[in-house]
Amino acid sequence: MVSLRFAFGPFVLDAGSSALFEHSLPVAIGSKSLALLKALVEARGQVVRKAALMDAAWPNTNVEESNLTVQIAALRRRLRISPDGEEWIATFPRVGYRFAGPLTVAEREAPVVDAGLPLEANPSLAVLPFAYMSADPEQAHFADGLVDDLITDLSKVPGLLVTASHSSFALKARFTDTQSIAKELGVQYIVEGSVRRVAGQVRIGARLTEATMNRCLWAERFDGDLADLFHLQDQVVRRVVAALVNVLPLGPVLDGPRRRMTIEAYDFLVRGRVLVMHSPAGNDLARILLSKAAELDPNLAEAYAWLAVSHYNAAIQYGEDFNTNQALGLAYAQKAMSIDVSDPMAHSVLGFVRLCEGMLEEAESALQTALRINPNHADTMVNMAGLRVLQGRPHDAVELAENALRLNPYPPGWYYWDLGFAYYAAGDYTQAVRVLRKEEVGRLPAKRILAASLAQLGQLTQAQEEAQRFLEINPGFRASRWATTQSFRRDEDRQHFVDGYVKAGLPL
Repeated sequence: MVSLRFAFGPFVLDAGSSALFEHSLPVAIGSKSLALLKALVEARGQVVRKAALMDAAWPNTNVEESNLTVQIAALRRRLRISPDGEEWIATFPRVGYRFAGPLTVAEREAPVVDAGLPLEANPSLAVLPFAYMSADPEQAHFADGLVDDLITDLSKVPGLLVTASHSSFALKARFTDTQSIAKELGVQYIVEGSVRRVAGQVRIGARLTEATMNRCLWAERFDGDLADLFHLQDQVVRRVVAALVNVLPLGPVLDGPRRRMTIEAYDFLVRGRVLVMHSPAGNDLARILLSKAAELDPNLAEAYAWLAVSHYNAAIQYGEDFNTNQALGLAYAQKAMSIDVSDPMAHSVLGFVRLCEGMLEEAESALQTALRINPNHADTMVNMAGLRVLQGRPHDAVELAENALRLNPYPPGWYYWDLGFAYYAAGDYTQAVRVLRKEEVGRLPAKRILAASLAQLGQLTQAQEEAQRFLEINPGFRASRWATTQSFRRDEDRQHFVDGYVKAGLPL
């Protein structure tokens, strides 16, 4: 099968795999922006009418023309200015758009890939849950913790997009073959394996597969003392990258301080962090386990970072005492930072804490640092999207949230809440309604923004129904009081939300 590659400036668009590269490195870009770019370059300098572009980005869907304007603006920002100082995309008022820059077209052979998530950026990889081969099922968390840490380490490799563990674990429960999982996640490569832990010894078996071709690129077994677990993890990461580096434009494995902790502390850490977002009872148990991990290893920054998340979760998600949990969350986030400034989780959590406090500049600094250390951290991207809304940059917020969903296509519900928040701020009410009606959202504030979005679309009966559902749980809500608690940089953005709430029938 022949695939066309379109080169312009520092960029190459591979039409066959739907992947955009800049200086040979993959570019994280939203699916709609990518579809529009592909339609424009395939026209080879001809004007593409708005209707054709909307069909390309929103097939079989009725959307407002303003959505196209938003996505074209986002695409222009991502491509920046061409080397000759001109825009890559020219506007023809009331007609459409044209790709205006110089374009080189080449052909290459490409593997056949069935429909699934588009391979929006290459190279891309998912690490599936490792099979736990020991007799004690109570220790299965050990294998899951190992996979989480492998994902974190691989995510730091420049040029490699790594699917978040939430989606990898969700898909493993639904499919048994790697090709189906890769298709669903939109990745080319799969890492899978097994772990055996017996009497102070550990054996890790790992395999790297090019799923689109069903071809094993590398497989190896690692044996050692349990105390050497983190050294063995490093070896797995380095061997995976070594197997990929001959065929992909990857950067080197980033060197840094190796993870050091006792196995006892590690056990409590991996059991605790998975429970933080589980339920109120799970969050309470997580705090006990994470506190034990920190007690066993006072220099374990990740334990303090997750304790910070747990306390903010208690305050924001589960309605526990806000002031007490906010203070504890901040203290634990700062503790994590004081221990290890190279830990992306510590920076990400501190950024989230500062965002909740309305300290936008501090949040920006911490979240940017987290993404610089781990550019694949989807949770951080979503928090950055929330920050961009407050900064008055809603279109950037939409792009960030969509990129996060590319890395974590089966996410927790709060991803959709932030994406809906961004869509509303950008004036894309149709998309906001679509996202906020997802069953996974299930968050009370989503009803409030869903009501406002419906009201802005003129669907007042449905808006009032959603507003009433919100008020049944939160009868004391007042839009004017809410406005005083929000950290929008621009008054008009704050008022935009207030107007929507009032239109929906929420009290001023």
